[in-house]
Amino acid sequence: MGTVIEPIQATSFALPSDFDECRRLHKHFGTTYFFASQRFPLEIRDKVHALYGFVRVPDEIVDAAGSENRSERMSDFRRQLIQGYEGVRPEYAVLRAFVDVATSSGIPLEEPLIFLDAMEADISKHRYADYGELKHYMRGSAASVGLMMCYLFGISENPVAMKGAEALGEAMQLTNFLRDVGEDVGRGRIYLPLDELAMFRVPEQDVLDGRVTAEFVELMKFQIDRAHALYRQAEACIPLLPGYAQAPVMIALRLYERILNRIVRRNFDVFSGRARTSRLEKVSVALRVVVGHKVGKL
Repeated sequence: MGTVIEPIQATSFALPSDFDECRRLHKHFGTTYFFASQRFPLEIRDKVHALYGFVRVPDEIVDAAGSENRSERMSDFRRQLIQGYEGVRPEYAVLRAFVDVATSSGIPLEEPLIFLDAMEADISKHRYADYGELKHYMRGSAASVGLMMCYLFGISENPVAMKGAEALGEAMQLTNFLRDVGEDVGRGRIYLPLDELAMFRVPEQDVLDGRVTAEFVELMKFQIDRAHALYRQAEACIPLLPGYAQAPVMIALRLYERILNRIVRRNFDVFSGRARTSRLEKVSVALRVVVGHKVGKL
């Protein structure tokens, strides 16, 4: 006889102001994601804001410069998440909104905990030996977010769609790593696999010093090609999403992938500034995606 899995008991902790706080964080910090999310129906949009609020606050905690109590704050955030699933109202506004959404959508506690594992790793782990090790980190920091989105969309039982969500999360996280090499160095972190630095003859000190050498350019081209391949894997699964989700997810994919093109246009200088897409570019991409979706070309 198989193990009986108890259904998750839905909670009702959040006030409208809690969802407002999640939306504020999303709009302020996740400009590309926020822009794409505006194509979702209102009910789904609020859920996506809640998910973003949940992932943003731990990210801010671990990146807080000079903070001596990051581990304690993360432990407290984790404790409140677990207790929220158990029916205890969290103190964090974002957790009240997220736990309501997570429990009503059937998101297993394992997924947000995997995400928090990755965030806590950022406190003490600053190098990754190879891509396998980095991929394990991204399973928590990004793929888990894509998988939780699948629960919001009601497609968590589709393994192919779930794999596509993992690929998209990994592609977007890798894009962030490539865009933010300079910023991450400022925090003492390098998310480029050390064995691949060695393979392309890029000394770690070159990265720390912000040197855009010919060898560094080749390393970046290799990573960008990897990210493009992940985007293609994810794009192939978008038709498996509910109709209302296809255009917003495609907009986010297209815009994030364009960041890679911006890096190339900056001659791979990821140290002197951040590669961005403009507001005009966002609108242009969104229009093309929406028109293509309506005529069946998505």
